[in-house]
Amino acid sequence: MRRTALVVAAVALVAAFVVAWRVQPGVAIQVGAGYAARVTCALVFHSGMEPESVMRDYVAYDLGWAAPLLRVRVDREAGAVDASAAWLGRARAIYRRGVGCTLVADADEAALRRFRDPPRAPPLATSVPWPRGEGALVAAPPPALAAALDEAFAEREARPGRMRQTSAVLVAHRGRLVAEQYGPGIDTRTPLLSWSMAKSVVAALVGVAVREGRLALRAPAPVPEWRGPGDSRGAITTDQLLRMSSGLAFDETYGAVNDVSRMLFTRADVGAFAAGFPLAHPPDAAWSYSSGSSNILSRILRDGFDGDLEALVRWSREAFFDPLGMRTAVAETDASGSFIGSSLVFASGRDWARFGQLHLQDGVLEGRRILPEGWVRYVSTPTPQAPEGRYGAGWWLNAGDPHDPGRRMWPSLPREAYAARGKSGQYVVIVPSAELVVVRLGLSQAEGDDLHGIEPLVRAALDSLASGGPPR
Repeated sequence: MRRTALVVAAVALVAAFVVAWRVQPGVAIQVGAGYAARVTCALVFHSGMEPESVMRDYVAYDLGWAAPLLRVRVDREAGAVDASAAWLGRARAIYRRGVGCTLVADADEAALRRFRDPPRAPPLATSVPWPRGEGALVAAPPPALAAALDEAFAEREARPGRMRQTSAVLVAHRGRLVAEQYGPGIDTRTPLLSWSMAKSVVAALVGVAVREGRLALRAPAPVPEWRGPGDSRGAITTDQLLRMSSGLAFDETYGAVNDVSRMLFTRADVGAFAAGFPLAHPPDAAWSYSSGSSNILSRILRDGFDGDLEALVRWSREAFFDPLGMRTAVAETDASGSFIGSSLVFASGRDWARFGQLHLQDGVLEGRRILPEGWVRYVSTPTPQAPEGRYGAGWWLNAGDPHDPGRRMWPSLPREAYAARGKSGQYVVIVPSAELVVVRLGLSQAEGDDLHGIEPLVRAALDSLASGGPPR
């Protein structure tokens, strides 16, 4: 009898192992298919890159072991990308003018394609210099700065897994564009991928909504799933979502089957997915970086327009992107009509510099207030729970530990510096006292500020442009 029980237990254990083995790789492959379809679609149809190079030099590296299992097909006529791996997983992303690529997931593709891009503002004049136009640089950059830009594009270790693949570097000083350089096939109008710099864009859009009275920063966030009686999530505020201190049990640990990967690459409504998590801590008790929080905020913005994507896009342009001159900016959406505010905004290098310049100017452009008064100070003030004062509200900070300021993200840069940052080496760095904005964009195969070279790049800009020495 005991032997029979042991055999049954062993069989059950083996069966459970087999099921787990099949399920986990299945989920990983589904995530991989979603990633391959969405990212290839975006880089091909937005940035004008060739599918073969996108897969070979970027997507395949990110997918690792799953990459050889996937087959990716780009249909330029239909504006679609399909990715599949036999019976384990398949995904389809479609391109729609005005909102870029959308993962169809379980949505109705025909309904998605009924979206019509609202009218766009005319292109900026090429006879007018940046930021109000698209004219060429008015003067050559200082030699030391030009050398720093060359260094930013240098492949120090030109081998798979260590390639910088820098796409664009721009430097703006005192309201003028003083240096810019681009990678092969990229120019001043090429929209480039944000990854998590999108969180800083969402913070700005939330700021506009607060200025217009659409949202209250300190009030409970209007999330339908949290309105039930006794639901402690109902106390989470918009401020806590921006500061990543909501307490939600969203796991940002990156991998094939983690929360953020499943949210971005398998779900039709990314905000609903993120809103479904329970609390791990009381609100404001802990800090935890969360793409889910930014997508909840994006869904709140969507719901403010009753789910009307065309109205949401029109508002984002008229109230924010167009006044800045960000004519190339596109926020991609999920199938529910929410911006994917955690990760997927496209804009040219010059437009990312315009985004930084607005913040450098305290949210005011030519006398017109775009962001609420005090908003830039708010987003660049450290969240108390964040270690080493490194996060504000949608922005990364260089403030350092209040008890040991030397312990900070970029020790050689001023403590006041703050940045929008994203995967694969996306940065918009702002140094207020130096009136400096530095943009670095790329498709780097590995992560790390050292590989991307952002700290020495900003340091070089400070040193070459400062009069009487750079601020400390």
